[in-house]
Amino acid sequence: MARGKFKGKPTGERTFSSEEELAAGTSAGRPKSFKKKQVEKEVYERREEPIDEEDEEEVEKTEKHKGTAGLIEIDNPNLVKPKGIKAKDVDVDRTAGLSRREREEIEKQRSILHYKRLQEEGKTDQARKDLDRLSLIRQERAEAAKKREEEKAAKEERKAEARK
Repeated sequence: MARGKFKGKPTGERTFSSEEELAAGTSAGRPKSFKKKQVEKEVYERREEPIDEEDEEEVEKTEKHKGTAGLIEIDNPNLVKPKGIKAKDVDVDRTAGLSRREREEIEKQRSILHYKRLQEEGKTDQARKDLDRLSLIRQERAEAAKKREEEKAAKEERKAEARK
C-alpha cells in the first residue's frame, strides 16, 4: 500500500490513512509521536479526576528515573527549571545582588575617592612630602625674587651715581 508523498506504483495513485485507521492502530503509516499524544491525552483526562491519597503514592512509586538518578539524590541546579516571576510579585525597592566583580569595582572606586580626599587634606605621606617640597620651592623662589630686587636696586643706584 503506497502512502504519503512517494509513489509505490507507476500508476501514480497515493493513498492516505483515515483517522479511524490511525486511532485503531491498523495503519502502517502511523506517526511515531501518535502513542505520545495518546498518553498525554490520558494524563490530561486523569488530571480532571479527583486524586486520592493512595493514587498519589502509586504515582510516586511508578515514577521512573534515568540511570542512577533513582539511587542517588542529586541536587543539580542546571536540572531545575527557573520559575517565572510575575510582574505583580516583583519587589521594585529591592536591588539585585551585585556580582563579585561589580562589588570589587565599586569598592575600588570608593577607595580611590577616599584616597583623593585624604590627599587634598594633606593627610597622606605622599601629600606631606609634596607639601614639604612645595614649601621649599616657594621659599627658594621668594629668596630668588628678593635677590633680584636687591640686584635691580643696586643697578639703579649705579646708574644714578654714573649720571652725577
